[in-house]
Amino acid sequence: MMSEISQSRQLANFCSNLRFEQIPAEVVDSLLNLFADWAGSCLAGSSSRQAEVFRSFSSQMGPASGPSQIIGTSETSSPLFAAMINAASSHVVEQDDLHNSSILHPATVVFPPLLAAAQALPNVSGKAFIAAAVAGYEAGIRVGEFLGLEHYRVFHMTGTAGTLAAAMAVANLLKLDEEETLNALGSAGTQAAGLWAFLGDAADSKQLHTAKAAADGLLAAWTAKDGLTGAKQIMESPQGMAAGMLASGPPEALTAGLGERWALTETSYKWHASCRHTHPAADAMQRVMRQHQPKIDQIASVRVGVYQAAFDVLGAVSHPRTIHQSKFSMGFVLALIAIKGVAGVQQFTEQALTEDALITLHDKVFMEVEEDINQRYPKQWCASVTVKLLDGRVLNAFVDSPRGDPENPLSREELSVKAYSLVEYYGICSKKKMEGILSAIWALPKRPSIDGLFDCCDG
Repeated sequence: MMSEISQSRQLANFCSNLRFEQIPAEVVDSLLNLFADWAGSCLAGSSSRQAEVFRSFSSQMGPASGPSQIIGTSETSSPLFAAMINAASSHVVEQDDLHNSSILHPATVVFPPLLAAAQALPNVSGKAFIAAAVAGYEAGIRVGEFLGLEHYRVFHMTGTAGTLAAAMAVANLLKLDEEETLNALGSAGTQAAGLWAFLGDAADSKQLHTAKAAADGLLAAWTAKDGLTGAKQIMESPQGMAAGMLASGPPEALTAGLGERWALTETSYKWHASCRHTHPAADAMQRVMRQHQPKIDQIASVRVGVYQAAFDVLGAVSHPRTIHQSKFSMGFVLALIAIKGVAGVQQFTEQALTEDALITLHDKVFMEVEEDINQRYPKQWCASVTVKLLDGRVLNAFVDSPRGDPENPLSREELSVKAYSLVEYYGICSKKKMEGILSAIWALPKRPSIDGLFDCCDG
């Protein structure tokens, strides 16, 4: 009797064998939108202090040039260092995508290593690139769902599950066979890391997590191509990720619906430039302000009903000291929404951190876990907002599908506007040049080669 095939092997087999012709048209369209959305985030973050640190590291440790672009600059490097820098860049401004039930930011760990690897290989077609990206998304999302909420309480999912997502994307691009892809999965899993401890310190570890996930996933796939073996049951072994990393998701999550449920179509886009855990409440606060137009100085308190994970992550930030930390402060985000009307990249500034009105309202916001909201998470990211006014009035709003969710989607036009806003605000390139990049991305299925995809961006 044949022994049952392990879930790790089933997942690796799916990623190894996936080809463009098997992917439904609506999944391809979703993937192209996600790639376009990532491009805006990566370009916007390319001028950040964190990206500059990784570029400095690359200049000291890597080659002077190479086949792979460092997006947003005129510099090139090896695939490894380009993947690392671009992954850090795309996770700085908090505008990259997020998949709800896996609690994973897939784009920032799938596209950087995939693009860097593709630029180092001869004549990678747009279709081959798309298939590889879909493999990375589907694998990463399932690994995230398998690891679950207890894992996420301590580990940053994009650093852990993201390493395996990166490996499976590159493995597909390299056309690794089933055994080699399983080796890549094992090598990725043994490197996976990323802890939430950085948040209370306003540290830069979040960008380190994505940089390492992208680079380590590429390393896992490339070395598997040359014969390096990895653990065959990296997820379910008694000494694997599940055992060592507080896995609490459903055991069948790794393989459920492979080839039938296309999980990447469930991925959400960010509208507000803040941690996704703030978005349901930000939408609810926006609704209160637009419908009732209360005066700011009449607000006595703002109670936010949240799920436990939002409380755990956002509760680590009491009084934000940096722009990035302010994006993880529920009080600061809701104060921006109430006073400025929006919480985009233009509103998160050093000056805003010291504005008296923002600080005063920030101090009036508090979170409480609501059981109904908690039960819906992570499939739904919900929040309630209760604004009490000094005259005794109570204003309420509830949001169960924040802007950008599949149930409340952004159109391709809105994604374009978001991308234009990002690159123009950070001075990376003109709207016209961003239009060229987006047009090239949306035409990807027809491109015989991905070469020149980002040639129109300023460097």
